[in-house]
Amino acid sequence: MIDRGQNTHEVVLKITILSVPLCLVTIKMQRYYSKKRPPKKYHGRRKKPELPRRMKPEAEAVLRDIFLRIGRPPLAPFTPDPFQLKALKAIKRADCLVMAPTGAGKTWIAEEAIAHTFEKGGRSWYASPLKALTNSKWVEFGHRFGSDTVGILTGDTKENVDAPIMVGTTEILRNQLYDVMHTGDDLNCDLVILDEAHFLGDEDRGVVWEEVMIYLPARINLLMLSATVGNGYTISAWLSSIRGKECVVIKEEKRPVPLYPLFLHPSGKIKPYMDKKKLYSKVRLFMEDKSTRRYRRSRTLPPFGEIIQVLARFKLLPAIFFLKSRSECDAALGTCGKSSKHYEEKSFDDELTLILDRFPYMKNHKQLYNLRFSRVGAHHGGQLPAWKFLIENMMKRGNLDAIFATTTVAAGVNFPARTIVLFNSDQFNGREFIPLNGTEFHQMTGRAGRRGQDKIGFMLAVPGRFMDIKHIKNLLSAKPEDIKSQIKNDFSMVLNLLLSHTPEDIRNIFEKSLASFQQAKGGKAESNLWNDFQKHLVFLKAEGFVDEQDRLTEDGIWASKLRLDQPLFIAECLKKNAFPKDDERLLAAVIAPFVYDGDQEIQIYQKSVPKKLKAAYNKIVSAVSPISERMMEAGFAVNPHKLWTSVILYDWAGGAPWDTIIEKRGFAEGDMAMLVLRTADNLKQITSLREYHPDIAALAENAREALLREPVVFEYDY
Repeated sequence: MIDRGQNTHEVVLKITILSVPLCLVTIKMQRYYSKKRPPKKYHGRRKKPELPRRMKPEAEAVLRDIFLRIGRPPLAPFTPDPFQLKALKAIKRADCLVMAPTGAGKTWIAEEAIAHTFEKGGRSWYASPLKALTNSKWVEFGHRFGSDTVGILTGDTKENVDAPIMVGTTEILRNQLYDVMHTGDDLNCDLVILDEAHFLGDEDRGVVWEEVMIYLPARINLLMLSATVGNGYTISAWLSSIRGKECVVIKEEKRPVPLYPLFLHPSGKIKPYMDKKKLYSKVRLFMEDKSTRRYRRSRTLPPFGEIIQVLARFKLLPAIFFLKSRSECDAALGTCGKSSKHYEEKSFDDELTLILDRFPYMKNHKQLYNLRFSRVGAHHGGQLPAWKFLIENMMKRGNLDAIFATTTVAAGVNFPARTIVLFNSDQFNGREFIPLNGTEFHQMTGRAGRRGQDKIGFMLAVPGRFMDIKHIKNLLSAKPEDIKSQIKNDFSMVLNLLLSHTPEDIRNIFEKSLASFQQAKGGKAESNLWNDFQKHLVFLKAEGFVDEQDRLTEDGIWASKLRLDQPLFIAECLKKNAFPKDDERLLAAVIAPFVYDGDQEIQIYQKSVPKKLKAAYNKIVSAVSPISERMMEAGFAVNPHKLWTSVILYDWAGGAPWDTIIEKRGFAEGDMAMLVLRTADNLKQITSLREYHPDIAALAENAREALLREPVVFEYDY
């Protein structure tokens, strides 16, 4: 026992005998409390106000009348707008460019133009930039015109190709124009519709749109649809000059659902963003207040779940949250609690079950829990096509509170919301983050407000590290940027033009380009295009694809059918018999390195690579190394051929489970699906060489079938 009269040292000694560890703790405590600590000084400064830790849903009183406008407009019979009727009248006699906001009814113009052409016994071709959009139009048109009268052509799907109404990707239409130019035939078509026509200015794919416009026979009327073309009258004048017929511009600036911009204070209070043409005074004061700088520069994720609760309080759901990256979209799901929105549970569960029954793989998706209980989803390029399809359908049917998406969802995919939420005033262009431009901003805000479901739509800006409030203010009144020509040479284009044209003919084609039209005073763009063509021509001659009379050799003729990013590498392997002869799994694997153009590196243990795969890979690398070096010496870009792509495709073509590959390799599902689909596209091009390389063409067909299985491909049914 310890006597209370004993001093501290005696107590410590007895405790030490009983328990050494406890003694050490006691000594440390004595030393801690024996230290003299200076009293806290008061410097006379006011404590900085701290922002609340949780958002409290509130709104400025001035928003009361605005929020009273929220609701569904009264049902009324559909009546075409004047701009729709003008466009329909124009396309019956001439070319037509329709520029109207998202949701204004451009698709109605296309459908009525198709119906008019169909009733007269004519044929129509509807081209879009996205396979998902193409598939949705295939189904929609099938419902209206009958499935027997509608066909589809994409890299993945080929159905009813002789139908009077065709839908497909713009690349397929361009390839058909190559074919008819070569054979001297005329495209069996009376109307061509280019949806999302602003892709003409896309850095990577704009060349395809421009080629279609240049090659399309003038007798075929051309209807172009877009929400974001800044220089439509210039595009119209260019088309009129090269096609010898009028191109009517139909411009509609009025949004079908008006947009009201809002600002979210960190406290959870919603404020107007603008007061007439200026920032709302309290928004301006918030941005100027130094005490809020810490919040505005915070690197932590915003409280997405709390923001959804604020939006729910004021009936601003459903919402699309535009975020900076895939990882942010996925991480946001974890901040969302159970949905507060009232649903008819049986309806939601029935619809979800119906879709999941079609895609059994999705039943084990790691984000299904968030979808079911929080009513939120992530939509980005790292997701499987089937999962994105599921998210889009549940959003369209009003079953979700919100989706977290990268800005890629703004273009082409049709599932608008009542509110779009912005956290960033910039976006990644593939190389760096740059400020949003007018075109990109209009694509995003075009999703705010659903025609027929909303009287008003909203943009909500959330302050943060990457949000420039003044830049967004300027974008609210900015016009879409002017489209600039993106035409450029590549080996596939040059080979296909030489099929049916002399170099002088091709020079005349370049003179018809938008680039030449836009630089007519100096002729610099046309000259550069022609000089670059000659550079390609010299190389093709040196490699034996073109003879001294500037005509394609036999190798050049069959190589022209390889409408790929890297046709010469495939052609070189065929010339040197470097491809596997009797193993479709190996063929799929060795095509993959020619497809991948990303910068991701996945570690592969060399000893784990099957010997025959490594041998097949080394054989194709050896075959293309000399031509790769010659291309680089001539100034052409060459991507490295990565072994890990072959390993992944070898596993997949051999029947390995999808989840096993994803977990083992750490590859995003969407990226994996893209690698598989692009490899399948390349194999499809090889199948077109039956006349020249029958054995490898047959093997390519088998390899393609080995790749195209769930969950990469699925049946669309909108």
